[in-house]
Amino acid sequence: MSDKTILVIGTYDTKDDELNYVASRIKAQGGHVLMMDVSVLGDPSTPTDYSKHTVAEAGGSSIQAAIDSGDENTAMQIMAEGCAALCLKLWQDRVFDGIMLLGGSMGTDLALDVTAALPVGVPKYIVSTVSFSPMLPPERLAPDVQMILWAGGLYGLNAICKSSLSQAAGAVLGAARAVEKPPRDRPIVGMTSLGSSALRYMLRLKPALEERGFDLAVFHATGMGGRAFEGLAGQGAFTCVMDFCTQEVGNHVHGSNISAGSDRLTAAGRHGIPQIVSAGCYDLVDIVAWQDLPDKWASHPSHTHNRLINSVVLNGEERRDVARAHCARLADAKGPTAFLMPARGFGEWDREGADLHDPEGLGAFLDEMRSKIPSNVDFRELDCHINDDAFADAALEIFDRWREKGMIAD
Repeated sequence: MSDKTILVIGTYDTKDDELNYVASRIKAQGGHVLMMDVSVLGDPSTPTDYSKHTVAEAGGSSIQAAIDSGDENTAMQIMAEGCAALCLKLWQDRVFDGIMLLGGSMGTDLALDVTAALPVGVPKYIVSTVSFSPMLPPERLAPDVQMILWAGGLYGLNAICKSSLSQAAGAVLGAARAVEKPPRDRPIVGMTSLGSSALRYMLRLKPALEERGFDLAVFHATGMGGRAFEGLAGQGAFTCVMDFCTQEVGNHVHGSNISAGSDRLTAAGRHGIPQIVSAGCYDLVDIVAWQDLPDKWASHPSHTHNRLINSVVLNGEERRDVARAHCARLADAKGPTAFLMPARGFGEWDREGADLHDPEGLGAFLDEMRSKIPSNVDFRELDCHINDDAFADAALEIFDRWREKGMIAD
């Protein structure tokens, strides 16, 4: 239990006491600690294992260049670039087993770059005074990052912030001891969906893909799930993706703050990963249920899923906007790309006879997709609903054909 090493990172010129307190709590539990300084102007009370000079130089710059910039934002970006590069190198050399970064908004900005540079399976904790804040863009969050709110931690040690820091010390060391890193002994298919009350294709596809020797990871497409999906696709975690719930594209297009970022539906295509795509629940835009409904949605029908999510139903022209956004993203794909278009609907609530059924709105989306689909996409219009077995069967037919041709690696 004493063989795990945690890398503790922060600005030791301003948070020396807090960083050393965390180190002491990790050591008290039997862990080892390495310390990395990412400050610019000041110095730590005692030398760290990795100095600010080493950090800056790892990014091809220097502390003097950071100082000469005369701008704290520019200076910290120099440190962020060096810290990310150095941490990745140290991880590849298996120097540490888990990482913890402490900071306010400035330190958190750096921490987001560092954690995004590390692969899934590295225990990574950010203890921040701005954890969970809407100022943190979803596209900068690593798929498996853990955040802890640093209550009372803006300046100096106190009883309240020690409570947060001591829990964080236990969390990162415990994670380093307990983590089961992805073994990569079975190729992984990445899939997006919502709960089975709305979309059910994964119930049929999971056992079918497992029988073929593949693991299936299903991501909840409600903002952060799609962000994690895109991040992992960018890291090459998937041999193929079945991106069947792209509602987050519409959320972004229509200004919802339940967003997976502007680059949703791009990572697989950008990296040449085979992708089979559909547009599950494209007709809905998610709104935070506990906030007042924006005036722009006042006349739209809606579906209250729970006390967290309220989904408004798009009209025909708004659905055309979503279709165009899909086509623009798919046009840039560098790998095999297919789009499945179930002409009878894209979510359980829009079936004929269901509460949100809107044949005119559906027709507008289908029309726009037919006219705008790019030439690099294998476009399959299906006479079924997305939750029918025929949809899953069509996806498997494409998957099997691509696999036989060697386009999907076993």
